[in-house]
Amino acid sequence: MRTLLLASLLLSTPALADDKAACADGIAMIRDALAQNPHEAALPKLKKALRVAEREQGEGEFDECLDAVGDARRVLGR
Repeated sequence: MRTLLLASLLLSTPALADDKAACADGIAMIRDALAQNPHEAALPKLKKALRVAEREQGEGEFDECLDAVGDARRVLGR
């Protein structure tokens, strides 16, 4: 049982690092989009996505950060 737990933790570490990097990249993408003065209808959705992504990044919940980044990408049509 202990070996199985240790193996699962070791195997999930690379995925966590990938999600962490993707989260940071996504936050930068949202900030860039906001700096380009997006359409009025997109502005509140992008601000919310940025706020959520930054909060989740701070909490270490990178999968939820990526959900917020995905929301922003859909708003931007990417």
